[in-house]
Amino acid sequence: MKKPIAALAAFTALSTSPVMAQDLDIKVTNLTNGIYFTPLLVAAHSDSSHLFMEGSAASASLQAMAEGGEISGLSTDIQALGGSVVENPAGGLLAPGAQTSFDLMSDAGNTRLSLGAMMLPTNDGFVGANSIEIPSAKGTYTFYLNAYDAGTEANDELITGGGDPGVAGIPADPGGNAGTGGTGVAAADNNTTVHIHRGNQGDSNASGGASDLNNTVHRWLNPVAELVITVN
Repeated sequence: MKKPIAALAAFTALSTSPVMAQDLDIKVTNLTNGIYFTPLLVAAHSDSSHLFMEGSAASASLQAMAEGGEISGLSTDIQALGGSVVENPAGGLLAPGAQTSFDLMSDAGNTRLSLGAMMLPTNDGFVGANSIEIPSAKGTYTFYLNAYDAGTEANDELITGGGDPGVAGIPADPGGNAGTGGTGVAAADNNTTVHIHRGNQGDSNASGGASDLNNTVHRWLNPVAELVITVN
């Protein structure tokens, strides 16, 4: 049986110095033109644990989130090790230009904040924040988040309704701007670890071409999200 997240296995409940619980107000804004975020998972956790790690292979739980938007595995992993989570604060998809605000209590020892959500339409792209150190002083802090590729599925850019781990294809384009009849853009990734997403290629052919995605709607440049943390 696969370990949920290798880095989480090293989790320790002990801290070298006591840390008080913090009440956090959090706001996440989708900065893209035509990409939707599936339900967000936001977690406060120890500095020994991670939802994902750049340059490492994706866990099964991360793959499920990146390919199909399923956050329950990651949520279970982090809570089992003492983390605090908020699931789906937007109550569904977070549309381009939209934002969601919510509260998160960071318990003593949980000094890092991470975030993840699948980006639609992509094959295995996700917006992520990896172990941001939660500021200890009261105030408002802004971070800009990149798009990552889980490295678990070829970016063929074909909308097939697939979303289960290991099933090729993109589940859907929530914005309704995609075409059909694409032949497929890419073979398997050269980099099969978590890495910065190279972006959608798309094309201008709505009933054929290589991609089902629209090159004037579904492309992006990093960053793809704004994260604002207010420490009370």
